[in-house]
Amino acid sequence: MPLTAPWSKKHKAVTNASSGGLPYSLSNSYAQPLTMPELAAFTEARGDRALLDEYRGHALGYTPNGGSLDLRSAIAGMYGPGITPAHVLVFAGAQVALQTASLALATGCHAIVFAPGYQSTVAAPGHAGAEVTEIRLRADKGWQIDPAEVEAAVRPGETRYMVINEPYNPAGTLMSREVQAALVAIAKKHGITLMSDEVYRLLEHDEADRLPAMADAYERGISAVTMSKPWGGCGITIGWLAFADLAVKQRLVDVQYFGTACPGRATELQAMMVLRASDAILAKNLAIIRRNVEKLREFMNKYEEYFAWVPPRAGAVAFLKFKGGLTSEQLGQEMAAAGIGMKPAYCFTPEVTDDVDFFRVGYGEEVMPEALDKFAEFVEANKHRWQIKDRSR
Repeated sequence: MPLTAPWSKKHKAVTNASSGGLPYSLSNSYAQPLTMPELAAFTEARGDRALLDEYRGHALGYTPNGGSLDLRSAIAGMYGPGITPAHVLVFAGAQVALQTASLALATGCHAIVFAPGYQSTVAAPGHAGAEVTEIRLRADKGWQIDPAEVEAAVRPGETRYMVINEPYNPAGTLMSREVQAALVAIAKKHGITLMSDEVYRLLEHDEADRLPAMADAYERGISAVTMSKPWGGCGITIGWLAFADLAVKQRLVDVQYFGTACPGRATELQAMMVLRASDAILAKNLAIIRRNVEKLREFMNKYEEYFAWVPPRAGAVAFLKFKGGLTSEQLGQEMAAAGIGMKPAYCFTPEVTDDVDFFRVGYGEEVMPEALDKFAEFVEANKHRWQIKDRSR
């Protein structure tokens, strides 16, 4: 199947992304970005001079395909005893990891995905040639996956791949442990590989809500992670797949060989600095997220006549419904004209129907309150002309 156009391509044109973007962004989906001086300070404070010295003096040769042993060891330490360095493959971010996994494991089978969602979780199996069943999630069901719908979608003997995204992008919601266990049971019953995009895991607003990593929860489970979302290491461009079943490894490695097989050593060393300072970085980022989500909650309460949502429980994003007579695309264009960026529904599904016509806002950055204030000014300036479609939402 030919690659589809990026769903966010239109959005990038509206927000002038190629020439610096808009002055006020509610589009970004990551935690507060790290700076290299900040990362070095975390490393210095820990007394980890050897890692800093290696970063400043490392050779620029190739790294091993799939990542160096020291980085894979650091990643494996985040999981249970069943995940060793051999159970980890490093990529240049999670995007290429999700594509690689689909090409390796979903070609020629039936796959199940969920929408709306991040394009690589929804579209990658189809790009790999899988026949795909897309299950639509709904706000009136809390954006939750219904295991009964999944069981009904399974084709015994044909369904071999399923992709979930928990915590969920774009809504910041999180499934229960019971639903996760039910999905694992379905996958186990039918021999399905369960790919879990877990890029927002570790950013649960209440740590008690954290689900087990899929690599730990299921013998045919795969966890996809990236440095950018929990830790704000966007420019480090390191992601990985962790998996319990070594039988899939060679297939992943063979496909990875034709992509970005060797991460840069500088980025590997930066990733190790992040992982060794993980607790401190996550505490800092969660403090920002918790402050910002409360400000967003205040905004939603003040303007509940105009907006609705399912309150987020994890990550740094929320999905808002506008009730004022404009589509999310039209609202996004008007907001962009006022210098404010957000992500309309077309960034998460090519089929925008009213039940999924929401827009995503991010609240992971320190500057988010300034953008939210600008959004409030926009609402106050325009609410007189909005026609409320459904005051009950």
